[in-house]
Amino acid sequence: MSAESTPNLMEAVVSLAKRRGFVFQSSEIYGGLNGFFDYGPLGVELKKNIRDCWWNDMVRRRDDIVGIETSIIMHPKVWQASGHVDGFTDPLVDCKVSKQRYRADQLFFAAVTVDGEVKGYVSALESEDTVGALQAAAESFKRKKAIQGTLAPVVAVEFTEATEAQIPLIPSPATGEPGSLTPPRAFNMMFETHVGPLRDSASVAYLRPETAQGMFVDFKNVVDTGRVKLPFGIAQTGKSFRNEITPRNFVFRSREFEQMEMEFFIHEDDDWAKWHRHWIDWCKDWLLSIGLPASHLSEYDHLKEKLAFYSKGTTDIMFKFPFGVQELWGIAARGNYDLGQHEKASGVPQAIFDETTKKKFIPHVIEPAVGLDRIFLAVLCGAYAEEQVTDEKGKAETRTVLRLSPRIAPVKVAVLPLLKNKEALTERAKELYKKLQRRYAVFYDEAGAIGRRYRRQDEIGTPWCVTIDFDTIEKDGTFTLRERDSMEQRRVTEAELLALLDEQVY
Repeated sequence: MSAESTPNLMEAVVSLAKRRGFVFQSSEIYGGLNGFFDYGPLGVELKKNIRDCWWNDMVRRRDDIVGIETSIIMHPKVWQASGHVDGFTDPLVDCKVSKQRYRADQLFFAAVTVDGEVKGYVSALESEDTVGALQAAAESFKRKKAIQGTLAPVVAVEFTEATEAQIPLIPSPATGEPGSLTPPRAFNMMFETHVGPLRDSASVAYLRPETAQGMFVDFKNVVDTGRVKLPFGIAQTGKSFRNEITPRNFVFRSREFEQMEMEFFIHEDDDWAKWHRHWIDWCKDWLLSIGLPASHLSEYDHLKEKLAFYSKGTTDIMFKFPFGVQELWGIAARGNYDLGQHEKASGVPQAIFDETTKKKFIPHVIEPAVGLDRIFLAVLCGAYAEEQVTDEKGKAETRTVLRLSPRIAPVKVAVLPLLKNKEALTERAKELYKKLQRRYAVFYDEAGAIGRRYRRQDEIGTPWCVTIDFDTIEKDGTFTLRERDSMEQRRVTEAELLALLDEQVY
């Protein structure tokens, strides 16, 4: 069965990630730390491959993008100028009884209305079926209170919109009882630290909550040294940190994560909408190129009334995760706000000279920004499948397979001698293994039945297995090439194998 039809897909993906060494809970032997994760041997390879594909396609294979790497801790005035110190907040709600904390924009409530009269309220955390959860809670409320009459369909309301009079009447999701939820208050998500030997107000600094600002503050350095001209982009990958109120859904929302961002600078008179569309299409095509299913991708245009005052438009590429359709990649048209803010705060001009008009201007920017960890999770969810197959003895079994694109698969080829006690087979297998190892991530496995070894490679997403058998050493020197998805096998020469890898792993 496909990923979509796998029951409890998220649970299956998380289990596979732990079992096969993709992702571990950080500090697990001490009980773990919520919102932080470690990437195991296979996970770090998959993550690196995704990052490298993005970098190669975004920077190396384009003539109009250059790369940069900026520090995680920057001058605190950077974050004051960008608005993060005052405005980088989420609405926080506390339950005074359970001590649980919630993001108010992820907490929903609804009135329980019977025969046109409000009898009370129910609450639910945001989920794939928030309205359904609220409706079920309303029906349970009606039964428990023995209320007679017709229950109206619930209307989900975000807790941020609760009135002062409603808040004491809305039950906490933790206790099910009203009266314990606090009004929403602003919570700044930046991690604060100190630089230098003293811990005082003068030493306060922050772990960056995004990589974008590093590219803005180095804009003039790149212009002065990079031999670039508009339109052009600056790209960066790296760790960011946000003190999320409610980390959730595995690595989808965590407190330490990695971003891949690009700032594409254009002339102030250029057609921003054209460039915005260009980058939406580029990002979607790139996601398809690393194997995400087109059926899981969609677009969401932010409502104009909810955009920041400086924003011309923002479109999110959405992905159908097991826990619902969620944002994967945001493409924002930010005007010249960021460079303008840093010019104002630093006193250092950010304008460039237009040879045509003989005027100076501050460029506008289109920003495609994506979380590497979210793509990692989307890739696992989209690739996971369970299917019924027949083993070499004719027995039916369930095969777990990750249908990962060869571009990003942690292991490209597994080299398998048919028997481990035949020196001629193992020597030839190790010879091929060492040759492939110079260019690719490959795996050598001689333990167990050949069918079992195939299954192990299927489960970690290895696209091809090469079996060294007696025909290899006694006849024409060809290998058995087994393809992961179709499980078809064919004989290939070493030259054909290398040509296949060169074509597929780019």
